[in-house]
Amino acid sequence: MTAMLRGVNRVFTGLVGLVLLVLGGSVLAVGLGAPAPSWWIHDSKHDVLLSDAERTRWRDAGWWWPVVIAVLAVLLLLALWWLVAVLRRRRLSEILVDTGDGEGALVRGRALENVLTQEAGQVDGVDGARAHLTGRRTAPEVRARLALEPHVDPGAVLTDFTTGALTHARTSAGLESLPAEVRLRGVKHRAERVT
Repeated sequence: MTAMLRGVNRVFTGLVGLVLLVLGGSVLAVGLGAPAPSWWIHDSKHDVLLSDAERTRWRDAGWWWPVVIAVLAVLLLLALWWLVAVLRRRRLSEILVDTGDGEGALVRGRALENVLTQEAGQVDGVDGARAHLTGRRTAPEVRARLALEPHVDPGAVLTDFTTGALTHARTSAGLESLPAEVRLRGVKHRAERVT
């Protein structure tokens, strides 16, 4: 999930949750007998949320139903966009490789991920590795996570990964470039005993 989409997702979910919490909490508080603020639309716990007069107030106005339908349609489209964005697969299932004869070959994304993961795990100082392909079929990108052993120079490991596993994946797939986002983390270890 891109950073912008993650931010939109968190803000949207937070705002919806906050509005629902405030409305639900205030209706519950007034329903339980708490004094209603002066700006609140209901007076007491025996008041209904929508009276007959409020419910039928705009029924005969010509603009009311088109506005209601338009607002609901926009809300539905936003909710569907959000759902698709959240559920969309992030991993690249295949990569289109230019064979040079005008045709193309497809390489399974999972196969390239496995090779990248295995080769990255063999780099000196790497305790564990994971690689995922994202992006488009014609312009893949790599997201790699490397768990580093204690007392290892992260710069050296990153250089070995980019000149080794990443370069091999790029050349074997026939890609001009293969951008990568590499996250490094240290492996927790026990304190060493000095004897």
